[in-house]
Amino acid sequence: MAKVASKKVKVQPISTGKRKTSVARVKLIPGGEGKIVVNKKPLEEYFGLDTLKLIATQSLVLTGANTKYDVSVNVYGGGLSGQAGAINHGIAKALCVEDESYRAELKKAGFLTRDSRMKERKKYGLKKARKASQFSKR
Repeated sequence: MAKVASKKVKVQPISTGKRKTSVARVKLIPGGEGKIVVNKKPLEEYFGLDTLKLIATQSLVLTGANTKYDVSVNVYGGGLSGQAGAINHGIAKALCVEDESYRAELKKAGFLTRDSRMKERKKYGLKKARKASQFSKR
C-alpha cells in the first residue's frame, strides 16, 4: 500500500449568528478586499437602508478587519433588521475563530452576546401580547 500525503487545507471559519428569528451562516474568506455578499447579492443591494448596512458591518469596522476578509453570508428568517443583527453576530463569532486577539474588544462591545429579545407571545383573552380590549364601566 502506498502512503498518501495529506495536504493541510486552511478551513474557512463558518459561524452562525442569530437575532430575533433570523439565522445567518457566515463564512470569512481571508485575503479578501472587504466584499460582503449576502444571499448572493452585494451588501448594498440586499440592505437598502444605510443603518442596516452599518449594523451588519459593525464588528468588522470595530476590529479594523473590513479590508482583510471577504464575507459570504447566507441569512434566512425574520425581517431585515433582525437579519442585519444576525449577520453582525455571525461575523463577530467568525472573527474570534479566525483570530483570538479580536475577542476582547468584540466582547466589550457586546457583539459576541446573542441578543435574546424575541417577540412576546399572544395571550388568550387579549388582542396582542399585552393589549387588552377597552375597559367599560357600564
